[in-house]
Amino acid sequence: MAQLKVTQIKSTIGTKRNHRESLRTLGLRKIRQSTVREDTPEVRGLIHCVRHLVVVEEVDA
Repeated sequence: MAQLKVTQIKSTIGTKRNHRESLRTLGLRKIRQSTVREDTPEVRGLIHCVRHLVVVEEVDA
């Protein structure tokens, strides 16, 4: 199954609470931190919520 590499590029200071919670759910806490997640509709929804704070790349499994 395809995987997505999600990297936080902007700070969460001044953002809405649900944006901070979405980043935590994705496993991101700091700028330039990355995680690899399965490409599922749930993960896509979380990424869509914080798309202005992260960069997403497809990773070959």
